[in-house]
Amino acid sequence: MKRITVLIPAYNEEEVLDPLYARLDALANENKKYEWEFLFVNDGSRDKTLEMIKSYAEKDSRVSFVNLARNFGKEKGMIAGFDHATGDALVVVDADLQDPPELIPEMITYWEQGFDDVYARRRSRAGETWFKKKTSKWFYDVLQHSTNVPIQRDSGDFRLINRRCIDALRSLRESERNAKGMFSWIGYKKKEILYDRDPRLAGVTKWNYSKLINLAVDGITSFTIAPLRFSTIMGMLVSFVAFLYIVWIIIKTLLWGNDLAGYPSMMAVILFLGGIQLLSLGIIGEYIGRIFNETKGRPLYLVDEYHCGPKDKK
Repeated sequence: MKRITVLIPAYNEEEVLDPLYARLDALANENKKYEWEFLFVNDGSRDKTLEMIKSYAEKDSRVSFVNLARNFGKEKGMIAGFDHATGDALVVVDADLQDPPELIPEMITYWEQGFDDVYARRRSRAGETWFKKKTSKWFYDVLQHSTNVPIQRDSGDFRLINRRCIDALRSLRESERNAKGMFSWIGYKKKEILYDRDPRLAGVTKWNYSKLINLAVDGITSFTIAPLRFSTIMGMLVSFVAFLYIVWIIIKTLLWGNDLAGYPSMMAVILFLGGIQLLSLGIIGEYIGRIFNETKGRPLYLVDEYHCGPKDKK
């Protein structure tokens, strides 16, 4: 019997865990030709999330959990789940139930047909502001045009991946992680399915605009050197324009005896060139910071407690 691992990263999700577990239980009971593992990764929650997960594990042998030593972030929580999953295939589901577990049987059908990665693309995104949807579109546009890796647009972490995809993702141990880009980078045979994303069932989102900006920067700098190339091209263009401007000033002074440019124009040029230099240094600094983090060689996460529910540990 094939085993399906459902990976649920959780951080302060006590308000949604009961309905999530009920829907996962119903899903497993309706699809008994597969073995199921519900793998919760508690990412340093401060509420009753861990207590509730342990209560599920006590009464249900399908429930496994990894309790991280502190909050490492969702990206690190996901790799912890990949490392501990025992299934032949794995489905990533957010605990807030914006991604419906009832879509999993359709994913399994395509997996059985030979697809390695069955990802869900959002047809609509209920509960999200116009600005968030627009900035998401801009991010995918920038990322796709700055890398030669095909990026799956409007898709998140909600997907089914088979064992060889799991093993491939486990082999990528960089500390600055962007799962959306990694899913695209590993390749393999992919299948898209469309769905309407539900609003968050309860609680508040953990993704504010500051974290989303950091995620976008990580995504771009992790998969392309286009920002570095952009700063190089911009520097060459500005230098060329500045050179032409200097030549024009010299010629104008020699031929017509005009005074050199005054204080306002000089300050404008200095401030403009200074801004370009600071921008370029900031871009270089982002990459140097990532090199610094990688050279430390620290583990991606630390586990405080691990419980494997299924008796047959693969």
